[in-house]
Amino acid sequence: MKEPCKAWVLMTETAVYLQPAFILQHRKFRETSLILDVLTRDYGRVSLLARGVRKSRSKTAGLLQPFIPLAISYLGRMELKIMTNVEIIPPYHQLQGAALYSGFYINELIGFFLHKDDPHPEIFNHYRECVIDLADSSKTEAALRNFEIDLVHHAGYGLQLNYDLQHNQPLDSLKTYKFDIEQGPIEAEDGKFSGAGLQAISSREFSDPQVLVEAKRLMRTVIDSYLQGKQLKTRLIMSKIIKHTKNA
Repeated sequence: MKEPCKAWVLMTETAVYLQPAFILQHRKFRETSLILDVLTRDYGRVSLLARGVRKSRSKTAGLLQPFIPLAISYLGRMELKIMTNVEIIPPYHQLQGAALYSGFYINELIGFFLHKDDPHPEIFNHYRECVIDLADSSKTEAALRNFEIDLVHHAGYGLQLNYDLQHNQPLDSLKTYKFDIEQGPIEAEDGKFSGAGLQAISSREFSDPQVLVEAKRLMRTVIDSYLQGKQLKTRLIMSKIIKHTKNA
């Protein structure tokens, strides 16, 4: 039987070269390989098989870690594609301690909010900016809130934070509000959100620590609603670490 001609191979295989990407997570496959969940700039989340990278002489395994900016080449039309090459894209901002867990948190969010093979280059850019900011401990909370808002928006669940639809009026900075996932802010005497805080969140003004507190409460309310009862593993881990630290 004749070998398939080169033109036929090119028609049945899709090759992607040096695509900007981040590893979200990986798991072992057989004795020497890894299966990677990868966020790419132009193709969204893709699953890749990295063959032989766990061999003792492999120089690639050290690169296939979360939060390292990479350029990845791969081949295939099936759901699981074959990685053919990987290169690091400097600079590389290492995450440690709480920043590392925060990074795993945003990776887990992406796994919930983005479908496979659904391109979102704007989310990729926000993710890259978030990873850079997480490396600076003074920016951690603002970086997380910015990314959460951007992710929810670009995934199709935009937030309306400037108008009280139920009372048909703009937000008053001196009043308090509750937040409804469908309608947005609703004036309420026992509301957990201040008008001034919601206005600052909408403008991404996070210099006031109290605004960051309200932003964290707001985004947890929003994200939990869309998770529909699903638990984030990274939240459980962080809560255990905080509890252990307090009891130490």
